[in-house]
Amino acid sequence: MKGGEGEEEGREAVMAFELEAEIERLPVDLLAFIFSFISSFKDLAQASGVCRKWRRGVEESLARKERLSFAGWKVDDESTARVVRAAYNLKELDISRSCWGCQITDRGLYKISLTKCVGNLLSISLWGMAGITDKGVIQLVTRANSLQHLNVGGTFITDDSLYAIANSCPQIKTIILWSCRHVTQSGLIMLVNKCDKLESINVWGREASRATQQPKNVLLMRVMVNWLLPFSLGQAACSFLVFQKKVGGGFMP
Repeated sequence: MKGGEGEEEGREAVMAFELEAEIERLPVDLLAFIFSFISSFKDLAQASGVCRKWRRGVEESLARKERLSFAGWKVDDESTARVVRAAYNLKELDISRSCWGCQITDRGLYKISLTKCVGNLLSISLWGMAGITDKGVIQLVTRANSLQHLNVGGTFITDDSLYAIANSCPQIKTIILWSCRHVTQSGLIMLVNKCDKLESINVWGREASRATQQPKNVLLMRVMVNWLLPFSLGQAACSFLVFQKKVGGGFMP
């Protein structure tokens, strides 16, 4: 009798399994691969709420991502940090200002600085983030020691952030300071002197000081200015500083 009941229960289990939706039978690895094609964080959040298996799939898909862009999405400190925390292999992070009004503040940058991936980040864009200050940027860059490309254009950072970048990001190659009007010659020279791999600084939207535009080697400056005529004086001066350092060592004002 017991044997018959066991066989019947087994048949019912098989029938239930066969009736189960095909996608529910997919392994987590395959679900993660499918979810990796979803760019909407809202859709991923909804998918993670379907069941535990789907949640694991979403988490694994985020862990595989090497690039995340929040540009165009309405996000805040908590939601951004939560997603970045799950992206263990992240290399590029874009939190640029969006038309929806991104709400990232120094608190969000602090939370991101505590994630596992921050030490592996090669590129960070904080373009146009009016809600961040030196406090948050310094907290982030001091832990992003592998950083090569940084965009902080359109923010209100000062030389304090540039000092932190110069001291903490030895791999930095390019930095965008577009319209960073509180940055001065002192911060720019610190970057040039301490960052050996620095290749370019974009300072569009701010005026270079007279001292920055008058380097010691006047002949070399003429060559550089002729080459950079389409650019602003500030960008030409900073490009010269980088070039002069590579040719003849550090720059002294």
